[in-house]
Amino acid sequence: MAARKYIDCREHSESQNKCSIAISADTDEELIKVATQHAISAHGMEDGPELRDALRSMIKEGSPAPV
Repeated sequence: MAARKYIDCREHSESQNKCSIAISADTDEELIKVATQHAISAHGMEDGPELRDALRSMIKEGSPAPV
């Protein structure tokens, strides 16, 4: 079984726009899809290759650290 993957927005939020969301999924594709939706709806970002590449670079294996 493959390890879960996650993006932890807490690690990437600017100080004035703190976010407590951590997203996990079984595949990169699923994770990027949901993380893109979050980036657009919660942070006002624009969808496109640059956003998706940035999100891809944030993917880690395992589970986000508890708060």
